[in-house]
Amino acid sequence: MLRRVVLGCFALGLATSAIAQDVASTLPIYTYALSGGDRVRVVVFGNSSLGGEFTIDGSGTIALPLIGEVDVRGLTSSQLQTRIVSKLADGYLKDPRVAVEVLSTRPFYILGEVNKPGQYPFANGLTVEAAVAQAGGYTYRAKTKKVLIKHAGEASEFITYDVTAKTRVAPGDTIRIKERWF
Repeated sequence: MLRRVVLGCFALGLATSAIAQDVASTLPIYTYALSGGDRVRVVVFGNSSLGGEFTIDGSGTIALPLIGEVDVRGLTSSQLQTRIVSKLADGYLKDPRVAVEVLSTRPFYILGEVNKPGQYPFANGLTVEAAVAQAGGYTYRAKTKKVLIKHAGEASEFITYDVTAKTRVAPGDTIRIKERWF
């Protein structure tokens, strides 16, 4: 009897694991691209004076000792790490080892029919529902099925999206919750 229960639990564990993997594979994968306003820490192992904490300026660059201006706009932290390694290896250091850590990201903004509109810190995997929750929830007049989002750096106006559990928010986005008429 005990063997049957253990085998049943084992089979259930495998099924649960397979379901979790299936759900995870349907969620969009978000890779964080660096841009102006982000803050990063660069560590050059064995050369502490070459690293430090840097805020990416409005043009998308940081200034590092020895190698100067580095364009980081649109790169992930691992791509920035690779770029710094290649620049340091080009006549400055033999076999440089570098680590890059994102310390802070651009905030997102939410306005319209929420209880506390304003600027809020971005967190990886942030959805519209979570953003509304940070802003104190919807007002009683809020249109809760649709949302307007303007992505940072895009020249276009707000784009209308359906509000689902998968509607993602990116750093620097502006979210507008409209008012319903009835």
